[in-house]
Amino acid sequence: MANHAAKPLALTLGEPAGIGPDITVAAWLRRRELNLPAFYLLGDEALIARRAKTLGKALGAEIRIVSVTAREAAAAFTEALPVVATGEQATAEPGQPDASSAPAALASIRQAVADVRAGRAGAVVTNPIAKSVLYRAGFRHPGHTEFLAELAAEDGRVPQPVMMLWSPRLAVVPVTIHVSLRDALSQLTSELIVSTVRIVAAELKSRFGITRPRIAISGLNPHAGEDGSLGHEEQTVIAPALKALRNDGIDARGPLPADTMFHEAARNNYDCAVCMYHDQALIPIKTVAFDDAVNVTLGLPFIRTSPDHGTAFDIAGTGKANPASLIAALQLASRMAAAKT
Repeated sequence: MANHAAKPLALTLGEPAGIGPDITVAAWLRRRELNLPAFYLLGDEALIARRAKTLGKALGAEIRIVSVTAREAAAAFTEALPVVATGEQATAEPGQPDASSAPAALASIRQAVADVRAGRAGAVVTNPIAKSVLYRAGFRHPGHTEFLAELAAEDGRVPQPVMMLWSPRLAVVPVTIHVSLRDALSQLTSELIVSTVRIVAAELKSRFGITRPRIAISGLNPHAGEDGSLGHEEQTVIAPALKALRNDGIDARGPLPADTMFHEAARNNYDCAVCMYHDQALIPIKTVAFDDAVNVTLGLPFIRTSPDHGTAFDIAGTGKANPASLIAALQLASRMAAAKT
């Protein structure tokens, strides 16, 4: 088994009607085989027990649940899936979110952040949420990333969150995140590129152990603007950012045509690709590493990772959900916590 003297990881419930409970159980069942770090699930024990019973039949496995405090979780992990109560009841059936879903999901995230900031957990790992369910309940953030940044605020200052998708084969960061393409174009500035890449470079050093990170910067337009004939943003927005970053001593390369950045030989030339908008970054990584990519939030005063997929309502409770991305998220969070400086 892994070294459970380290602080356990705080794993959020995610959308209760989704596959979060399923992949949590599936990951816990493989804890010995994969030498997984100790983790505990924050949520409603009754819901987890119901789902575990259903999944136990589907998977042909015995799944033990135990109610613990965060400080008791590591010791319990070997023999049972530790569940720490949030005080929010979750009544949703698999695939059918209800009025309890949003309060349960949000309470779990808040408690996970509180636990890691209080030193009870080593990192936050989040199961998938259903944004549409949260929006109907009045949630006002574009996604997990922005909500976590608000929870990380100190003295009224909200840190800039940077979303990285990481896998052993490719790591990508979008400069603009959960906004429309039209809004992404208006939000894109030299200053935003510089602040994003500075965070990426710093955390690749401190949490990934890369002494001198090589960061590839994409262009915005086809062929990186073709010397201005296909757009001027490379010259007016991206080039000034690159100059400032290089003046900082950061190995920033570009702007590079996005359509030639992601084949295997090109990927060998950098540690992370920073792209100008969401799909420019996420399409390539979901193509080459769909099952084992991990969502990592940089720029926060704590470590946060997450599986890189959604709630998959259609297979919730069936035992068919693949835990590979959650397992990768747990392993990466543990690695980052051990490397933290």
